[in-house]
Amino acid sequence: MGDHPNVQAMRELLDAFNAGDEEQIRAHMAEDVKWHMIGGDTVVGVDALAQAMGTGGDADFSIEAEVHDVVGNDTHVIALVNAKATAGGQTFEYRTAEIAHMKDGRITERWAFSDDTGAINDFFAQLG
Repeated sequence: MGDHPNVQAMRELLDAFNAGDEEQIRAHMAEDVKWHMIGGDTVVGVDALAQAMGTGGDADFSIEAEVHDVVGNDTHVIALVNAKATAGGQTFEYRTAEIAHMKDGRITERWAFSDDTGAINDFFAQLG
């Protein structure tokens, strides 16, 4: 038995994220996605999210997401991720639980909880 379709969709999204494939990232998100940043604001809409994340090759940082596991059902997915962020010549590693509401194979809302929200916010503050 294969993965649930929403689990597969999350795996595909994370692969697209690692590849910097904006088209595939967008294909896995609802147009009006609500993306709750770790320890920060909520970004609404796929275009606003692309701008906030600095996609399209203009980003001053990169994040690699190594999937530890993904579980899900018809309405929710949780991905356990080991992340490695690089910015300003520095590298920072952390772990997150990516939690998403799903509809029609797309993320409609996302939250993430990490092992050290303060350290994540400090690391990305250098970009601002």
